Amino acid sequence: MSFIERRGFYRSLFFAVLFVVTVLGIFVSTLGAADISFITAVKILIRNIPVFGEALVEEETLSNYETIMMNIRLPRIILSAVIGMGLSVVGAAFQGMFKNPMADPYIVGVSSGAALGASLAIVFGGASVFGAFLSVQFAAFTGAVLTVVCVYQIARVGTRIPSVTLLLAGVAVSSMASAVISVLMIFNRDQADSIIFWTMGSVSAARWEQVGYLLPVVLAGTMIIMIFAKDLNFMMAGDDTAHNLGVEIDKAKRILLMVSSLMIAFIVSSSGIIGFVGLIVPHAVRLLLGPDHRVLIPFSALGGAVFMIICDTIARTLLAPMEIPVGAITALFGAPYFIFLLNKTKRRGTSS
Repeated sequence: MSFIERRGFYRSLFFAVLFVVTVLGIFVSTLGAADISFITAVKILIRNIPVFGEALVEEETLSNYETIMMNIRLPRIILSAVIGMGLSVVGAAFQGMFKNPMADPYIVGVSSGAALGASLAIVFGGASVFGAFLSVQFAAFTGAVLTVVCVYQIARVGTRIPSVTLLLAGVAVSSMASAVISVLMIFNRDQADSIIFWTMGSVSAARWEQVGYLLPVVLAGTMIIMIFAKDLNFMMAGDDTAHNLGVEIDKAKRILLMVSSLMIAFIVSSSGIIGFVGLIVPHAVRLLLGPDHRVLIPFSALGGAVFMIICDTIARTLLAPMEIPVGAITALFGAPYFIFLLNKTKRRGTSS
């Protein structure tokens, strides 16, 4: 298959997956305590199209379900999709940058670092200086950046980052962050409920305001990472090779780390710690479509959106009316997959 044919195939596949995401989102919006049919959900969405939506659908009976759809379910579905996109794109960038298929914001400890930063902002009242939104976002961003730099420096052996040292460094730093968060909860019981939110991972409190500030950050971050897709391809071949091909490795890595940390900070401040999405989705897409980051990143974004929508649907319907934190559902999928990858890496190392 020629490059032009391959590009046409990927474009067609991209729009097919995008269509599936849209249909899946509408279908998921019908699930819940209130019984809303698929046709009713479609009519409500059409009715809320600006300017001419009400002219197309005039049924007054829809108003009974409109509030549920537009103010509760739809923002939750869109927020889940955006979070899945962001986590998967960052996971793909980390795996390319660290040349390690097991690199992931959760495993590397970036999510825990962001949660620690946010928890410190809650406890010590930074909100009074910057405003609640800015202080938590800034603290989460600072925690994410410091964590990823710390893990990177601990794990690096020369110009290489071996799997074992990366995992050990990530586990160690993440455990330290979790321990500090636990101590904060013990000594600040009034804020314990707010801090627990960051550690469990949930989109149950999704609002349009959250979608409004998270969506631009994730889309902008994804576009910036896409700009470095070719550089990530060269990095996979080794830093020396990338340098010989004209890639400014240190500059590229600094930008990628900063952008990824900013995305993770905003995601964590919206939903808390949700693990393994950035591990499973990019690795699965790489197996299906190959390692080219120009293809891997956009399809990881779509795959992450689908995966998170499915996981959140399971979280809110499996034991309804009780709800499971979506972070627990992603961990149920991700932990066995991580063990599988670890065994695969171990077997490869033994045979070589």
